[in-house]
Amino acid sequence: MSIHSSSHVISRRDYDAVIFDLDGVITQTATLHKAAWKTLFDDFLERHAARLGGAHRAFDADSDYRLYIDGKARYEGVASFLASRGIALPYGDPGDGPDEETVCGLGNKKNAIYRELLEKNGVEVYPSTIDLIHKLRSKKFATAVVSASRNCAEVLEAAHLSDLFDTRVDGIDLERMHLPGKPAPDSFLEAARRIGVEPTRAVVVEDAIAGVEAGRNGGFGCVIGVDRTGHADALKTAGANIVVADLAELDAG
Repeated sequence: MSIHSSSHVISRRDYDAVIFDLDGVITQTATLHKAAWKTLFDDFLERHAARLGGAHRAFDADSDYRLYIDGKARYEGVASFLASRGIALPYGDPGDGPDEETVCGLGNKKNAIYRELLEKNGVEVYPSTIDLIHKLRSKKFATAVVSASRNCAEVLEAAHLSDLFDTRVDGIDLERMHLPGKPAPDSFLEAARRIGVEPTRAVVVEDAIAGVEAGRNGGFGCVIGVDRTGHADALKTAGANIVVADLAELDAG
């Protein structure tokens, strides 16, 4: 493995590209996503319990988000979390309104909540990640961003980061191309295909368990887990070759 445990240097001799996840790796929008999911599900769970005449357990923005939502496409996240609570809803249609109690309706409502939070709070980035991307590009690495979010382009534009990537694969692409979301490797493989790099010559950088699993499942040369929430062991178990707390621990060489 060319990312050495002592120096964590990504070597140009061994890799041609680095593929980054967006939320939690490049941008600090993961906090906004968690808040939007909690607002959505707490409201839904309370109303659902009231109809059944029982109590409800609120959405846990840490464990529930990490286990059932993080890294997955929006509708997949809705279905995954509802299944964890034994709740079955019709899938519906992507055109469902935010007040329709379908998987798609709830997913669309979450997106509306998220966009409101994004407009209110703006986009913050991790400076160490941006520094690393600049170093990688100066060493002639190709760089790509892969995200399950349909808002990826808008987030990159708002953060003035669009020019730092040779390609972007996002939630709109997943739907248009009928690609399964993470932990399936298809989105990462599509990014590698677009930049003309074999997976074994590419590094994947992810903070989500599902994303790390996708990198492993795709046979990528190295999968780096970013642990900002104290789940290093889970990332290693999912297939991360190394885990760092921040991308300041990495360099390009």
